[in-house]
Amino acid sequence: MKKLAIMLFEQVEVLDFAGPFEVFSVANQLHDYNLFEVFTVSAQNTCLTTVNGLKVIPDYSFANCPENIDYLVVPGGDGSREAHGDVVYQHWLSARLKTAERVLSICSGARFLASLGFLNRKAFCTHQGVYDAILRIDPEAIPHTDLRYVQDGKLISAGGISAGIDASFALLEQIGSAHIAKETAKYMEYHRQPANVSSHWC
Repeated sequence: MKKLAIMLFEQVEVLDFAGPFEVFSVANQLHDYNLFEVFTVSAQNTCLTTVNGLKVIPDYSFANCPENIDYLVVPGGDGSREAHGDVVYQHWLSARLKTAERVLSICSGARFLASLGFLNRKAFCTHQGVYDAILRIDPEAIPHTDLRYVQDGKLISAGGISAGIDASFALLEQIGSAHIAKETAKYMEYHRQPANVSSHWC
């Protein structure tokens, strides 16, 4: 079964990981849990504190996480300022970014990808307040401030917070089908926004 991992860290933004988790886990639920294995992973599988205080315990640590991850979700949050430079995260991510079939970056999760050179000469979206920070890390990354999310090769990157849900549906269409994405959105009573919805927010 294909494996879909959502990486967590201290001070991760709740909706950055909970939104995609809902999309992929509901799709899985609607198909008798036969689509893929959805799980969370962090440096340690001990309790983390998210932005605004929610406590979360990851399913796996980097040490005991399944090796072959097919789809990887990298959320953002205030904690990305510190975690993206952490050698433990960099070592684990570097290997998974190379082997994953698809990578979904949300909000300031783009910091992790930029710090590893994964955005070099690549189109990307991030939170409205993070574009300058990403370009300081990698001046050759290509920002798309007019888009809600954008795809470049196997990477889909999303703007801030709620944009990650729409990008998750875009990924679900690729790894599942348009029908699966549609029925999942219907079950969630979620009205999807396309990538080219422009606003001052992304």
